[in-house]
Amino acid sequence: MKLILRYVGRHIGVFLLGILFLTLETLAELLQPTFMAGIVDKGVANLDVAAILRYGAIMLAITAVGAVGAVMRNIFASQTSQQIGKELRGDLYKKTQSLSHENIDRLQTSSIITRITNDVTQIQNFVNGLMRIMMKVPIMCIGAITLVIIQTPNQLPVMVAILLISAGLIAANMKLGFPRYGRLQKRLDRLNEVSREFLSGVRVVKAFNAEERESAKFSAAAGAFADAGVSATRVLAVFGPLINLTVNFGIIALLWLSKAQNSAEIGRLMASVNYMTQVLFALGMVSNILNNAVRATTSAARVGELLDEVPKLSEPDASSAAPIEIAGEVTFSDVTFTYSGAARPALGGVTFTVRPGETLGIIGATGSGKSTLISLIPRFYDSTYGTVAIDGRDVRAIATDALRGSIAVVPQESLLFTGSIADNLRWGDENAGDEMIVSAAKIACADDFVRAFPNGYETVLGQGGVNLSGGQKQRLSIARALVRRPKILILDDCTSALDATTESRVLGGLRGNAPGTTVLLISQRISTVMRCDRVLCMENGLVTGIDTHENLLASCPAYRAIYASQIGGEAV
Repeated sequence: MKLILRYVGRHIGVFLLGILFLTLETLAELLQPTFMAGIVDKGVANLDVAAILRYGAIMLAITAVGAVGAVMRNIFASQTSQQIGKELRGDLYKKTQSLSHENIDRLQTSSIITRITNDVTQIQNFVNGLMRIMMKVPIMCIGAITLVIIQTPNQLPVMVAILLISAGLIAANMKLGFPRYGRLQKRLDRLNEVSREFLSGVRVVKAFNAEERESAKFSAAAGAFADAGVSATRVLAVFGPLINLTVNFGIIALLWLSKAQNSAEIGRLMASVNYMTQVLFALGMVSNILNNAVRATTSAARVGELLDEVPKLSEPDASSAAPIEIAGEVTFSDVTFTYSGAARPALGGVTFTVRPGETLGIIGATGSGKSTLISLIPRFYDSTYGTVAIDGRDVRAIATDALRGSIAVVPQESLLFTGSIADNLRWGDENAGDEMIVSAAKIACADDFVRAFPNGYETVLGQGGVNLSGGQKQRLSIARALVRRPKILILDDCTSALDATTESRVLGGLRGNAPGTTVLLISQRISTVMRCDRVLCMENGLVTGIDTHENLLASCPAYRAIYASQIGGEAV
């Protein structure tokens, strides 16, 4: 709840203004039965038409004031809640961007999405309800009880009994409801995870004719979410009617105890019944409000957990941060890395150096640690032990913006964004001109197929580049990296969808047109890495050899085995 109050505090002026109009509206509603009693007791009972008209005019004026208060209250409530929702989502998005891969792995992508969307919506609805209804309930409840006592003082014991019973029911409602709404949000996380997994892998699902299996998985997640929803709403279904029953018994008691009421004061009895009805409405709303509050509190705790998440990657002090000029030398010194929760290290005691402008090929079996190795250079993760350095400086002592600004990464899975091809290439440098974009595309052998589209570089891509082949996406990803003009270029098996001829042209273009750029090239093909200046061979998270292709054939059994399996024959 502190989180909600903190964001409400940013808009305290508008919030208080909305509460002012809400109070005006509620007071107008509370005054209506009193003046109705005047019409009955002083107008109708005495056949005084002037009194009827006078009280009627006052009621009409009060109604008009209440209507103005309601309209203004709605305007301010909507404005405040929407603004808080916008700020929360913006802060969550910025926070997520600051987190390392390790943080996101732990929190899980589906859960982060749920927090940014559904949990913020719960908080937003709570703030809206707080200004529209929740603050109205105590004002109405206290005011109505006070006026009942004023109208019929002998009903005080009845009111005390109603309040005590209702308070006990409300407390039980909160105690039972809070954990249930927490489980409901976790079930929603799982439902989002299953939905996201299916949508991202829909082609694989169809290729393996696994629609029924995925449907069963989705049905199980949806069923668990529905069961959690039923369990949570069942609390309201039980306690809501019990509270209504309590207040209705109070109304019956009031009427029973007022059986000897003076007939000349029947209007006061009517007013008391009206106020009891308002108390019934207020207490009934308390149950709904507290359920919303419980759900909002649960959501606020989940949102707060994300906002309070401490990034695993710490930034160096501005005074000690290394300057941004980077030559491109990469050094690993006895580096060990273990993923959070993993049973054994993904890398163990890795030591090597890549010279500025050198092209280093990296090869090894699946799971040997190749991608983990290169993810430590731009600080997607930090090493568990040992040091990763650029130009002799620990990467942890270089500001992340400066570090990553000098590095370009082309990942295994080429990810393009909705927009034109030119817009996607400008992700490398948003200020890049058309000439730079075309030059990078030519080096990556992408210019020919781009110009074949009717709109050329202005061709709009679907989400993820669905209207391109795998090889086309890989070439555009390489071109996007080249637009940045990086000092260090990391290619993580990003030519796997290219044929041998095209791959040779792309890599040849890189060597001929990016002088001075340090290139780390991961590949499963020995025909690719053997053209590099040196090759690093990995096995089970360890470096088994680093040297030229010819020397590794002579000295590294693991490399020689890969060569024999792909090229054939005995490597000598």
